[in-house]
Amino acid sequence: MALRNTKPIKPRRSDAIERACREKGLRMTGQRRVIARILDDAADHPDVVELHRRAAAVDERISLSTVYRTVKLLETQGIIERLDFRDGRSRYEQAAREHHDHLINLETGAVIEFQSDEIEALQNEIAKRLGYKVVYHRLELYAVPLAKDET
Repeated sequence: MALRNTKPIKPRRSDAIERACREKGLRMTGQRRVIARILDDAADHPDVVELHRRAAAVDERISLSTVYRTVKLLETQGIIERLDFRDGRSRYEQAAREHHDHLINLETGAVIEFQSDEIEALQNEIAKRLGYKVVYHRLELYAVPLAKDET
């Protein structure tokens, strides 16, 4: 089975989230701009606390509540997506990127993005056999590293 690690899925445009905000008519304050740029530049899936840490390093006046409000606004507008990987923290990534799935390392919390044509085809075939057409799905694999003798 051919798997493609899709990190990053495509070259990130450093202003994609900010541009999406403007397209939706959202007012871009300086603090929102900082948060948008941090989300644009994130190669991981940061939670609000991590976003605040990164934003405060740029502008110490940015409060945790400002980050929460901004993230909620961006999510409501469909600019970012919330991901819940069963660790009690909501994490975020830019919405409307190329489809991909996630493998979550339960030991380290690392999130690996991947894409598999075989998995996509199998999901579509299963839905078709059951009389359906897939219009959306999200696949998350929760895993631990293989032991050396399992490889």
